[in-house]
Amino acid sequence: MQKNIRQVEKISKILDDIAEVAALIQSKGWAEKNAGNISVKLSDGFDELPDADELIALEMDYLPIAGCCFYISATGKRMRDIAKDPLNNGLIILLNYQGKAYHVIHRGENCNPTSELPSHLGIHKMINERGSKQKVVLHSHATELIALTQSAEFKSSAAINKVLWNMHPESIVFIPKGLGFVPYLLPGSEEIAQATIKMFQKHDIVLWEKHGVFAIGECILDTYDNIDIACKSAGIWFMCKSAGFVPEGLTEAQLDELRELVAKFNS
Repeated sequence: MQKNIRQVEKISKILDDIAEVAALIQSKGWAEKNAGNISVKLSDGFDELPDADELIALEMDYLPIAGCCFYISATGKRMRDIAKDPLNNGLIILLNYQGKAYHVIHRGENCNPTSELPSHLGIHKMINERGSKQKVVLHSHATELIALTQSAEFKSSAAINKVLWNMHPESIVFIPKGLGFVPYLLPGSEEIAQATIKMFQKHDIVLWEKHGVFAIGECILDTYDNIDIACKSAGIWFMCKSAGFVPEGLTEAQLDELRELVAKFNS
């Protein structure tokens, strides 16, 4: 147990960032009651793997991320509680070397992993398979984006991204891949997990119809920022519509110019 405490101290910066993002999500109103969840791959933060006691079977095989360690927010825990103490409102788990079960390294008081654990692990598996440096999976009930999915006009990735990119230059600069859209499926199910993973093949943010968003990134602060930027664009669209006029948006020429700018900085 003493070894575990020493190892957890080495990820204190990550825990601080989780707390900061949880507080921001709460302040935005994106986390009613116990809504939203977070996972972060921690394996790179440990010099040696901590001791593990409990072993819990998984329904799926996650062999590509076998032996990896993760922070997982707990089911039933509020974001405002995670903001105060992420470690006591979450778990640190270690997948076994077959990828079919996980050890519990640390468990907060009365904590079990989020019900969206299959989605989180499936996304981390996909990230590993494509060799990405991304290690954060963030789910929130981003109000403005959920509101878009209540309209028949926005039932596809193309329709949603056209609006978001048109409303503000930062949208296409910081979210050049746009959002992937997943039609309504039962939350926590294997079906929604697989649909989300499929959308993450092309996008870094996935919007669940009438539910919320999943986003991935290398840093939890940047991952949150990208959701915030998408919400800003959606909010501008709603503000214009509420004022009684159709927003003009950026022209295709202006968007192409911004795409060239993005390509230049990413080259």
